[in-house]
Amino acid sequence: MSNYIGTHRRPSRTGRRAASFGIAFLAASSLGSGVASAQPALPTIPGTSPQELNQARENFNDGVLGVRDGAIRDTNNLPDEARVPVQQGIDDTTNFVAPGALQKREDARIAAQQKADAARAAAAAAARARANNPCPPSARACVDLANNRTWLQNNGKITYGPVTMSHGKPGQETPRGNFTVQYKVRDEVSREFNNAPMPFATYFTNRGHAFHQGTTNTQSAGCVRMNRADAEFYFNNLNPGDRVFIW
Repeated sequence: MSNYIGTHRRPSRTGRRAASFGIAFLAASSLGSGVASAQPALPTIPGTSPQELNQARENFNDGVLGVRDGAIRDTNNLPDEARVPVQQGIDDTTNFVAPGALQKREDARIAAQQKADAARAAAAAAARARANNPCPPSARACVDLANNRTWLQNNGKITYGPVTMSHGKPGQETPRGNFTVQYKVRDEVSREFNNAPMPFATYFTNRGHAFHQGTTNTQSAGCVRMNRADAEFYFNNLNPGDRVFIW
């Protein structure tokens, strides 16, 4: 938001004068740029929709923030004793003129930064997965039993995932090796296990092994269990004949 750094010192006379100057500076700048010095409720104009009023408020706030940013830049070269209270005064006036606008912008900046950080982390994870990918390029679906993860790929390039999954428990292990998608049943049930639901079943053997929706925090009876969104994506994007590689 601002460059203000909190202090517990009693403001000096110079500091108090500087703070007053900061308030006056933004107010004067606002008047000069056509931005009002306070933000009363926008009047209701006949025929104006709530969306139009909200847009007018956003435009007003953007104008105030633009004036504020220019004022901050214009005071960056002031001595510290003057700059800190001046810029705090500018921000105080901004918060009075456009309540919440500064915080909303800061929240948006933080959210964008977090999204960018998450995207970079995901890209790095995908790069590591590609570098350590024993799955042959010809396979469409890859299953890493040791790390409880699976993904889809096209010519060796990961196109979905890796995502979390669970696999067969000891004695009912998920088979390893090369397989092909056999058939799909959207609303499948397991007749072997009392008609237990197996939504989005994508079979890759003729012995009952499939990708399907299920809990991923316990082991299965041999199938690859996935969260709903992932199982549905596999169901919609894998077709009979597609290769599956499990190791």
